[in-house]
Amino acid sequence: MRTDNWLTIVGMTEDGPEGLAPATRQLLEDAEIIMGTPRLLACLGPVSAEVVDWPAPFRDGIPKLLSFKGRRVVALASGDPFWFGAGRVLAERLERDEWRAIPGPSVFSLTAAHVGWGLEHVLCRGLHNSPIQRLRPDLAPGVRMIVTLRDGPAVGGLAAWLSEMGFGPTRMHVFEALGGPRERARSTVAETFDLPNVAHPVTVALEVDGPGPVIGVASGRDDALFDHDGQITKRPVRALTLSALAPYPGERLWDIGAGSGSVGIEWLLSTRTTQAVSIEARPERAACIRTNAERLGVDNRLQVVEGSAPDVLVGLPIPDAVFVGGGLNAKLLAWLEGNMEPGTRLVANAVTLETEALLVEASARLGGDLLKVELSEPAPLGRYRGWSASYPVVQWRVVL
Repeated sequence: MRTDNWLTIVGMTEDGPEGLAPATRQLLEDAEIIMGTPRLLACLGPVSAEVVDWPAPFRDGIPKLLSFKGRRVVALASGDPFWFGAGRVLAERLERDEWRAIPGPSVFSLTAAHVGWGLEHVLCRGLHNSPIQRLRPDLAPGVRMIVTLRDGPAVGGLAAWLSEMGFGPTRMHVFEALGGPRERARSTVAETFDLPNVAHPVTVALEVDGPGPVIGVASGRDDALFDHDGQITKRPVRALTLSALAPYPGERLWDIGAGSGSVGIEWLLSTRTTQAVSIEARPERAACIRTNAERLGVDNRLQVVEGSAPDVLVGLPIPDAVFVGGGLNAKLLAWLEGNMEPGTRLVANAVTLETEALLVEASARLGGDLLKVELSEPAPLGRYRGWSASYPVVQWRVVL
């Protein structure tokens, strides 16, 4: 083992050392310390190295591992350490010349080999440490996905949740302990789930089916997806707002006066790498935002801040874009002008004459684009129907 790489991260299946290349097996024989979960350590058989159990939760074992720096250490991981595995977490805490990785076949590859799916056309999701709701944006008939789960009982929980969401006809291919002597493959349907004694580690290949509501990929999702008390940017205006905000992968949004959180949540639904901060003064609406985000599977990327802007904005992570859907005034606009990074995109919507006047003045001074939106919907008019107009919305879009 090279002296500058004191740590080697080895990906294993339950075949144990026999499934590894000869050079990797030699690394195990030469190691002073081998650290891994009890399940993986049990696959090794007798070894001369000191064996250290990795505790749960996983992060609790990192200080122990780092205390072995300078010795010949092997950390065992399941399959490919950089496919929803331990590799990223360890690499973030070490210099690049301190470690190397020898990946094994990932559980996604092993599952795809069983069901005959091309991984380039399959969604791969790690739910071994995340709630099932993370799958909500992906649910649509015809979608194929492979998911890891935390344990055997979680498979039944996944089946129940799919049925609750309206996707009970989904076909579930359940794989246990892939790549080892305990390997088992069974299939069932979510709404009639009947598999007893599902063993860990477990992976499920899903063929999504059913009449449940689908979250579209375009902005302006159905208003019915969001709980609200009437304070919501309605679907057509929300579509125009998201178009003006123009989210890019990896960007962060501030949604000021967030109401139901619909704009920030749609920003998060645009791609799995965006972040958002929802600022809402009313606690009951802030709670509603959290509920909406959890149900739609994006709560891990959303920060909800209770309070009034601009007072609560100090110290928040710097945004790439800002949306003000309610409560814009001269004080808040001046604060944004003075504190945002150059290039920050700002979109503000106004329905009152006072706020509209503020936007007109600001656009004359700072530039940008003004847009007036007037929408009407059919409403009863005697025995017939007529057009009922909503309040006009004036939208200002500018790069600060």
